Amino acid sequence: MNKKPQSGGKKASKYVAREPSADGFIAYPELEHQTWQRLIERQLEVVSGRACDEYIHGLELLDLPRDRIPQLDDISAVLHRETGWQVARVPALIGFETFFSLLAERKFPVATFIRSPEEFDYLQEPDIFHEIFGHCAMLTNPAFANFTQKYGQLGLKATPKERAYLARLYWFTVEFGLVQTSDGLRIYGGGILSSPKETLYALSDEPERFPFDALTALRTPYRIDIVQPIYYVLGSLQQLQELTEIDLMSRVQQAMELGLFEPRFPPKDAA
Repeated sequence: MNKKPQSGGKKASKYVAREPSADGFIAYPELEHQTWQRLIERQLEVVSGRACDEYIHGLELLDLPRDRIPQLDDISAVLHRETGWQVARVPALIGFETFFSLLAERKFPVATFIRSPEEFDYLQEPDIFHEIFGHCAMLTNPAFANFTQKYGQLGLKATPKERAYLARLYWFTVEFGLVQTSDGLRIYGGGILSSPKETLYALSDEPERFPFDALTALRTPYRIDIVQPIYYVLGSLQQLQELTEIDLMSRVQQAMELGLFEPRFPPKDAA
C-alpha cells in the first residue's frame, strides 16, 4: 500500500520528516518550497481534462498555494469542514497498526518531507506532494472519504495475510483508480494524479482497463515501481460508497481461496 508501513525487513527511508515548532508551524527551506512549486505547476497542467470533476472540485476547496508547501492545519480545516477528515503528521515510514488506526479515525497520514531534486520525477516513499496533491482533494468527496475510513477499519481487524489482499483493493482504487464519467474516462487515484507520466499513460491506449469488481481487484498482483499494466474502472464514485455497505471481508476470504491471478508484468529481478 502507498503509505509504506514499515515491517521487519523494510529498508529505512533516507528522508526525515520535518518537525513543527511549538505553535504547530513547519518551516521548510526555500529549496523545498521551490520543489513544491515546480511539482504543483507541472502537475496542474497535466491533470486538467484528465482528473475527475470531484478531484478538481476538491483542489478548488483546498486552494493549495503554488509558491510554498502548505501547512497541515490549513489542509485539515478544509477536510474537516467537508467530510470530517483531517491530516496527521507522520514520519516517512509508519507501522501497519498506525496506518490503519489513523484511517479508521478519519485521519490521513502525511509525511512532512518533500522529495530531493535528484528524485524529482519519481520516489518510492510517499512525500508531502504525493499525499496532499494526490489524495487530499479526493478526501473532500463523501464516498471516497467513507471508503478510505472503512478500509482502515477492516485493516485493523485483519490478519497479515488478509491485509496483503486488502492492500490490492486500496492499490486499485485509492491509488490507481479510474472512473467512467459523462465526459469520458477520468482519474481519481492519487498514485496516478501525482505522477505526470502515469497520468498520461493511464488514459492512453497502452494499459488494459476493466470494469471494477472487488473480488477481481483483490486477486490482482501489482508492482510499485512500474506504470500499471492494468487499471480498474468504476462506473461512478458511488461504487466506493457501496463497498462500505457490503461484507468486504467475505470477498477477501473468497480471494484467498481462489488465489492470485498470474501477474501481467515480469518479476522485479527480470525487469
